[in-house]
Amino acid sequence: MKLKFIVAGLLTAISFGAFAADQTVVLDLSPAAANTFSSTVPGDGVLSGGLDVISFAGLNAGVYNIDITLSGQNLTFSDLTNLNGFVASDVINSGKFHFVGVSLTGPSPFTLNLMGTALAGAKYSGEVTISAVPEPETYGMLLGGLALMGVVARRKAKKAA
Repeated sequence: MKLKFIVAGLLTAISFGAFAADQTVVLDLSPAAANTFSSTVPGDGVLSGGLDVISFAGLNAGVYNIDITLSGQNLTFSDLTNLNGFVASDVINSGKFHFVGVSLTGPSPFTLNLMGTALAGAKYSGEVTISAVPEPETYGMLLGGLALMGVVARRKAKKAA
């Protein structure tokens, strides 16, 4: 049992240095056209240290469905890629990450951790699509509106007959 803790501690200590040269890209999603990103950061390699961090700012607290489409060359993304700790529900190798029902409760931004390996000359770019998940009250209002339209249509039909 002690051996497992020692090995886990050593692996954790070794991993701290691996993330020292990570690059960070901050996106402000307030303007609709600003939802693309690229891996070109001067003086820093793509996925250096095994991880790139992309932050999405400008969102209100709520529940979101987030699609991230990536295209690149000379790199492989790991299935450890996550968004605020949520792992993508779609297959990573297709170049599309789909995060369902990710909740943002505070003022801090979403943080996408792209993990993987890159060869010489690697680069990537991508696009982010964020859609808010409707609240249950939205569906209640929709059903109420449809019922009201049904009542109006029935009254019209009775008057015409």
